[in-house]
Amino acid sequence: MFLTRIGFGSRAVINGDVTQVDLPSGRISGLDEACRVLHGVEGIAFQHFDRRDVVRHPLVQKVVNAYEVYERARQAEAPPAKSRRES
Repeated sequence: MFLTRIGFGSRAVINGDVTQVDLPSGRISGLDEACRVLHGVEGIAFQHFDRRDVVRHPLVQKVVNAYEVYERARQAEAPPAKSRRES
């Protein structure tokens, strides 16, 4: 993992969309896992965007909202996913 190779005076920006993961069911993405592990670590910051940040056509905002509602409902009924280390 390159995060362990950051030197003095270095800065790194990692971007990604945790909603666009194509891993097999039950697997957690490295991005999602890094967000969970590094949350609260001093010197590391996260910027999260949601449907209010969509600046495209209003119909796209409706599509994004529909997927958010669907995903919340799906997660409420699904068992917790395994981390890569548990697999």
